[in-house]
Amino acid sequence: MLLLLSQFSFKGNNGNNPQWHAPTLPDELSFAGEEAPLQRWDVREKFDKEFLLNYYSQGNIIYLLKLANRNFPIISARLKANGVPDDFKYLCIAESNMQSWAVSKSGAVGYWQFLDGTAPGYGLEVSAQVDERQDLEKATDAACIYFKQAYEKFGNWTAAAASYNCGQGGYNKPSAFQRTTNYYDLQLPEETNKYIFRILSFKHLMENAEELGFIVKKEETYQPMPFQAVTINSTIDDLAQYATNNGTTYKMIRAMNPWIKGRSLTVRPGKSYTIKLPQSN
Repeated sequence: MLLLLSQFSFKGNNGNNPQWHAPTLPDELSFAGEEAPLQRWDVREKFDKEFLLNYYSQGNIIYLLKLANRNFPIISARLKANGVPDDFKYLCIAESNMQSWAVSKSGAVGYWQFLDGTAPGYGLEVSAQVDERQDLEKATDAACIYFKQAYEKFGNWTAAAASYNCGQGGYNKPSAFQRTTNYYDLQLPEETNKYIFRILSFKHLMENAEELGFIVKKEETYQPMPFQAVTINSTIDDLAQYATNNGTTYKMIRAMNPWIKGRSLTVRPGKSYTIKLPQSN
């Protein structure tokens, strides 16, 4: 049952000092159908911290609600096609804020934050001209391969999600020592210790946005970009000229296809790419 939070007020003593109120926590939470044991003080406090930090990042939550209207349908469709629970879409927020250009301190890139050396093993091309870590559909499919492998290894989706932060080896070693795969019972690296709670905070905030005071009108959300898909079977030497020939601009091609990195697109024999172009009227 959702408990509504106390709205914060900007009135204080003599109306001069702002007051900030702690939001009320929900009674129940789950990830991919697996309950988070909020009745435990340690679990409740860890969730509380992440919830507070994200709740009071109001601008970011509003932005995510707007962007989700464009990106969540794409992500959800690929998760469903791969047999992965829909709650994994919140990992894309935890990983990159759903930004194609996101780069971590370790050099991981894209929506799902694959490393240069890891991406090819999941079917993603990374080169000077192409970086499929920045293709939302392909990168989501690649992440799903990992999620299913991890689920097979650890036996539950929460552990599979947590291991995305520290790697299957990074999760398995403390799990074997501590004799459990239950995320909520494990002492893990600090970043992983808070990872699931970040995801749960995004889920709770976005699924209950209006009740929690985040109001975004449908017309204010970012709409899907109408496009026509064009299959490219031969090399494009000049993408700017290609754009002009197709009634658009190089900037727009890059915006609609962030996986394209260069000024040209080399297509090897037997290879093809699908480019999105603005929908013609």
